[in-house]
Amino acid sequence: MANKKGRRRSFGSCRQLASGRWQVRYRDPQTGLLRPAEKTYETKTDAQVALTHIEADITRGQWADPDAGDVNFADYATAWLRDRKLADRTRERNESVMRLHVVPVFGAGSIADVTTARVRSWRGKLLAAGVGEPTVVKAYQLLRALMNTAVDDELIRRNPCRIKGADSYDVPERPVLSVAEVFGVAYAIAPRYRLLVLLAAFTTLRFGELAALRRKDIDLNGRLVVVRRAQAELQNGRLFDKAPKSAAGLRTVSFPAELVDEISHHLKHYAADGQEGHLFVGPQGGQLRRSNFRDDWIKARKAAGVSPKLHFHDLRHTGNTLASTAGASTRELMTRMGHSSSRAALIYQHMTSDRDRTIADRLGAMIRNGEGDLTAAGD
Repeated sequence: MANKKGRRRSFGSCRQLASGRWQVRYRDPQTGLLRPAEKTYETKTDAQVALTHIEADITRGQWADPDAGDVNFADYATAWLRDRKLADRTRERNESVMRLHVVPVFGAGSIADVTTARVRSWRGKLLAAGVGEPTVVKAYQLLRALMNTAVDDELIRRNPCRIKGADSYDVPERPVLSVAEVFGVAYAIAPRYRLLVLLAAFTTLRFGELAALRRKDIDLNGRLVVVRRAQAELQNGRLFDKAPKSAAGLRTVSFPAELVDEISHHLKHYAADGQEGHLFVGPQGGQLRRSNFRDDWIKARKAAGVSPKLHFHDLRHTGNTLASTAGASTRELMTRMGHSSSRAALIYQHMTSDRDRTIADRLGAMIRNGEGDLTAAGD
């Protein structure tokens, strides 16, 4: 095709179709074969401008095969999840979110069919349907991560998940108990779970970390709890121990001297036998499960007269608040909590056990002032 100066265009061509619209054709830089552009144009000028843009993209190395994204979304998502290195529980959760909330909308189409407008509409419909905001955020994060991989695989040019704020949500303020309220719940719950409540509040261990504790993880003389693992449960009910998510999760936490008698009593009456025996077990000697513990927790919460919105995990939040009141710095708090971030891991390396003992001692003073004489009740 000649240009206005009578010279033939060196890249591609434009031709008018029987419909009257204009088609652009050019050499595929990967195959060398002649191929048409993705769409036709109303005028010859529009077609020539489009051809110029295609040539510029190829020259800059930014050209993407328009057909690359023609990959079935459901198939790509299945392979993407399969190839990711994930813990069993995380994999199960991700597969569930993908199956229930992402694939039903995007699965039948191709990767290229996922546009920002469709993502925005999908997210809005999930929220309007009453799907919990944390679940919607998780679904969006998964979709965004998948589409990032599609960009890396050169299936699409840019990620369509570009909705500001869609990857986070405001966590509502959780209840914080006083020391007296902590003990109120502890003495209202079944005696075998009393220590579970106290350690959750005064060492800020997570439920899974507490459920995975063994006798050997308790050092009464040093007043230490060693966190080596965390218990997880799959949807089929299988329990298993997993390693902490990061180096910060593998930690040693001091507990107040005021808990020593309570711990000794628990070890004598409720813990499983042997150094490898679980610290917390059910009435029949089985491993502690959230589902089995839930009824006891609800009854104790009601009997103690605390907020009906109080979750067991709020004891960890309470402990963090109490430790802060006891003088712990942000760095020390992050270490006690086993915060899984690079910053927390760096802090963990520099915190001394002596300082952690000081925090535990101050928590003990708060126990004495808030609860009075603490003794293990004869059950």
